Amino acid sequence: MKRIGVVTDSHSGITKEEADRLGIKVLPMPFYVDGECCYEGVTYTWDDFLKILKSGADVRTSQPSPTDVMNIWDEALKEYEQIIYIPISSGLSGSCHTAETFAEDEKYKNRVFVVDNGRVSSAQRRAVLDALELIDEGYVAPWIKKTLEASKANMVIYIGVETLDNLKRGGRISPASAALGNVLNIKPVLRFDVGTLDVYRKCRGFNKAKRVMIEALKHDLETTFSEWYKRGEVNLLAASSAPADVSREWEEEIRAAFPGMEVHCDNLSMGVSCHIGYGGLGIGCSCRPDRG
Repeated sequence: MKRIGVVTDSHSGITKEEADRLGIKVLPMPFYVDGECCYEGVTYTWDDFLKILKSGADVRTSQPSPTDVMNIWDEALKEYEQIIYIPISSGLSGSCHTAETFAEDEKYKNRVFVVDNGRVSSAQRRAVLDALELIDEGYVAPWIKKTLEASKANMVIYIGVETLDNLKRGGRISPASAALGNVLNIKPVLRFDVGTLDVYRKCRGFNKAKRVMIEALKHDLETTFSEWYKRGEVNLLAASSAPADVSREWEEEIRAAFPGMEVHCDNLSMGVSCHIGYGGLGIGCSCRPDRG
């Protein structure tokens, strides 16, 4: 039996193909389309889901069932002595706290370590990669959990929103604000930081929103994350709920703005896209966890 494995959920944006390559397990998260329960990576392809988003369908997120969570843990524990479970931020979903409760059960105690490090999307994916690196370096599971949670604040994501309809549906903006924003071509930039998602700035037009995101991240690298940036220990992140050609163009804009830095662009998970809507673009960074 192997020593330590990693399990995450599909809000990380990690596809089944990538999960197989990394040697991890991914829990497909449920969401609803016009009242019908669907599962990430199971019910729809990404291209089909984009069409649903663009059509204005009523899309909403949901938490996984306890049975689904425990089944994937049980599956992983047949192969590993212990597992690190990295779910979506507790600030965005109650599923993390629920998992922490399950992990206290005698069956999972000291075998399942739930990491609440305030991550989602590309930052959650990065946490999975950090966990795999720490496992390879020989660290033990409780220390890996502690280390990942200690690095909670060492990340940021900015997301430019193309449509206001999904934010209105999720209650993040009022119907009146959404209607006025659509008339005035207002494109909010959201900031995801330490587990919560808030409006960072309202921009006139999406090109302006993209410039604001890039400049905001440059400022963060020169200030908040300067220590890691100087040591070359910052990972650039990018994500998109837009078609592939738009995503590629955005990735190239980021490369041009941050020469010499590698960037990986993910599709936003279907669950996250339920809130962001069609055509969203994101940029951010995550710092290498300190080894102490």
